[in-house]
Amino acid sequence: MVITSLLISLVSIFALGQASPAHSDLVLHERRQAIPSGFVKNGPASPDTLLSLRMALVSNNLPGLEEALYAVSTPDSALYGQHLTKEEVETFVAPTPETTAAVKEFLAANKIKATTVTPAGDWLSFSIPVSQANDLLNADFTIFTDEETGIQAIRTLAYSIPSSLKGKIDLIHPTIAYVDPLGPPPSVFVPRPITNITASVNPSAGTVPASCNTEITPACLEALYGIPASATATGSKIGVSGFINQFAQTADLMSFLTNFRTDIPSTTTFATQFIDGGKNTQGRNKAGIEANLDIQYTVGMAGGIPVTFISVGPNNVDGIDGFLDIITTLLNEASPPQVLSTSYGFNEPGIPSSIANSLCNAYMQLGARGTSIIFSSGDGGVSGSQSQTCTTFIPTFPSGCPFVTSIGATTGVTETSASFSSGGFSALFTRPSYQNTAVTNYLTALGTTNAGKFVSTGRAFPDISAQGENFIIFNGGRSGLVDGTSCSAPLTSSIIALLNAELLAAGKPVVGFFNPFIYANPSVFNDVTTGSNPGCNTNGFPAKAGWDPVTGVGTPNFPKLKAAFGL
Repeated sequence: MVITSLLISLVSIFALGQASPAHSDLVLHERRQAIPSGFVKNGPASPDTLLSLRMALVSNNLPGLEEALYAVSTPDSALYGQHLTKEEVETFVAPTPETTAAVKEFLAANKIKATTVTPAGDWLSFSIPVSQANDLLNADFTIFTDEETGIQAIRTLAYSIPSSLKGKIDLIHPTIAYVDPLGPPPSVFVPRPITNITASVNPSAGTVPASCNTEITPACLEALYGIPASATATGSKIGVSGFINQFAQTADLMSFLTNFRTDIPSTTTFATQFIDGGKNTQGRNKAGIEANLDIQYTVGMAGGIPVTFISVGPNNVDGIDGFLDIITTLLNEASPPQVLSTSYGFNEPGIPSSIANSLCNAYMQLGARGTSIIFSSGDGGVSGSQSQTCTTFIPTFPSGCPFVTSIGATTGVTETSASFSSGGFSALFTRPSYQNTAVTNYLTALGTTNAGKFVSTGRAFPDISAQGENFIIFNGGRSGLVDGTSCSAPLTSSIIALLNAELLAAGKPVVGFFNPFIYANPSVFNDVTTGSNPGCNTNGFPAKAGWDPVTGVGTPNFPKLKAAFGL
């Protein structure tokens, strides 16, 4: 999982807001109790400064959409696999006509021109000066400086909305959004000459070369998990998220394929899609470790499956570094990719519950349409996205969202959990029913270990895991090794995409939202029962038989997955 200071700076700074009421009919909508540590108040923002804001309207039937998602994603459901159309999803998500009319009347009365952002009309965007925002929202937009980066931004600690719009406006954003500093990219690249090249093995033989204990290549993964070398695409597609100026290099991909996938033409490449001013600059000095890793282990693992690198730039105003913008873009598409792989995320405590819920609901929308949304769980064990000082365990986001599939990490030919594999329990989202039995069994076996350090009733993660150490990649023209759940996520995404290709070729629906299937079919995964994920001055959670918050249900077994899907 990759987070850098740029991810921090764009969303984590906000200002104290406790102005006197400007309108008697305003009611408090959201508030933070204190200025976050690590930030310094500089003073009021200039009244003339233009704020770019988003407003989320209350949808008419999100519970109905959740019910529909589970109906098409649960194996024993009569509607399993009958994914919703774009229009069917929008019917659930759209605000009521009364809500839309009331909000637009309010905006028009205050001479605010808003633009509809989402296809369902549940998000609007507009720009107003600080003076007007303070007056309309009873806010105090203030300049704050991140002490670590020196970057400034304008936020408020609290804001209000007209009482007549309570129940119609979900949130206004970014107002109180804050993301904790998460440090440098974890996928440290260790240059290393290519040795013990394992370019080709016979997965059906079940023999994994000993060299795979020290260097992971595509051939190692094919042997470990029974992954086919390629598949006819038949409509299967993968989207790979890119953030924070991480650029995937076509020259590095060519070197990777030349050395490790001799059965794939070395000229095989990937498409690009740019959001919020994103780009994919080429050149050795522009190589991005995370971007190269993600592309090399999708293009290089899912042979024959088209891959699109979706680069999200810095020109976003969604208040969460483009995470909402990328999903909104895909929701606007008639045929989004059936797999979206993301190796980035946040510490959950830094995300206001309102925006976390809104983003999670956007994932639900895409999942209902048949997209498997894959996130790496993080690399800090129980201390969050990255190792840090803590007294209680820190869950990560979006892994805590029940509508995404969270991927932990393992290591070794005889698989054990990778010690950095983040996992635990969300404090924002309750445990979904699909994992209730598996998690209850684990908690019973765990007993009082780590009692009081986590919310045992929260959504548990990761869901599954895959290899995550000693992945060999090319970066800036050099070969080397990387570690992290950032390795595990694109690998898992490739496996799902290959499975989708075979399903489509057989006239069957794609995997879609994977989690209900995972917990209904634990035997198709390789159970990992050793290791733990230390952090917060503890040994973390121990891996055990069945699901555990280090490796989830286990690692994929492609032949068993095929059989379970009727292939």
